[in-house]
Amino acid sequence: MKLKIAVLPGDGIGPEISEQGVNVMSAVCEKFGHEVSYTYALCGADAIEKVVDPFPDDTFKICMDSDAVLFSAVGDPKYDNDPTSKVRPEQGLLAMRKKLGLFANIRPIQTFDCLVHKSPLKDELVKGADFICFRELTGGMYFGEKKEGEDFAYDTNAYSRMEVERILKEAYKYARMRKKHLTVVDKANVLASSRLWRKVAQDMAVNYPDVTTDFMYVDNASMRMIQEPTFFDVMVTENTFGDILTDEGSCITGSMGLLPSASTGEHTPVFEPVHGSWPQAKGLNIANPLAQILSVAMLFEYFDLKEEGRLVREAVDASLDAKVRTPEIQVEGGAKYGTKEVGAWIVDYIKKK
Repeated sequence: MKLKIAVLPGDGIGPEISEQGVNVMSAVCEKFGHEVSYTYALCGADAIEKVVDPFPDDTFKICMDSDAVLFSAVGDPKYDNDPTSKVRPEQGLLAMRKKLGLFANIRPIQTFDCLVHKSPLKDELVKGADFICFRELTGGMYFGEKKEGEDFAYDTNAYSRMEVERILKEAYKYARMRKKHLTVVDKANVLASSRLWRKVAQDMAVNYPDVTTDFMYVDNASMRMIQEPTFFDVMVTENTFGDILTDEGSCITGSMGLLPSASTGEHTPVFEPVHGSWPQAKGLNIANPLAQILSVAMLFEYFDLKEEGRLVREAVDASLDAKVRTPEIQVEGGAKYGTKEVGAWIVDYIKKK
């Protein structure tokens, strides 16, 4: 198989983890006889500094001409600490999602037995947790009408039936492949947009009689994720709620450095770690590359390359079992491994299999 991959390293630790993701992908493609080519492109603060646009037209074209995008992270304190800045790195990420029509963000949240102790939650609560959150990506407050003044501001949380239906269809598809349990998360007791979500979901549920559909307010869902994460199988929600809930999911696994994601829709799919750019760690060789590497596994699986994805996941599991881990998930007294060393160990494992 021939794969054309757009690589967007971005900011902060992005280039460091991106390198490891590319190395792992190349090793797998070589092993299975696939032909892969990479085209690098600018985004985020790096793009602002170089071309004054966080998602330049050239980057958009490269993404459209590729089979998939391997994205890392955007963000820089220079812009975070300047509320008057009209151009921000995160605008590049939003623009990419909008221009590529990436309405479905798929975020698996899965625990690793050898890392259960790293979760701030009790072992018996998180052990066996394994669910997927579908976050709608191109609607809601992030893209609705906005107004911002000195003493007054608003963001509009707008959704159409079409936008809700298409993300629900994707969520139901995955629910049918898993435990046939779908939880729709909203705030229908307060928000009109959430009442639309609930009405559309109720209308669609009759077409999926084999799937148990339940509804949960977002405040209850956020509490239930902490108290009983094993309750969930597939969760679907709107943009803002999904952003918050999936970040909360990182405390279940013990590290945001373990959470990959895929964004799919009308055009080229994007595969990326859930975590941010962590600029304070830039160049220190301490960033966990596993979320980026697991995003490579999701990329392979998207193209139905199941054995390739399985090998990546096996290599990640093996690295964790061998205690080849970056500092934030290393056991006390364990050997010191950096971003590069973890990536190299996984590449070596793949080549020897």
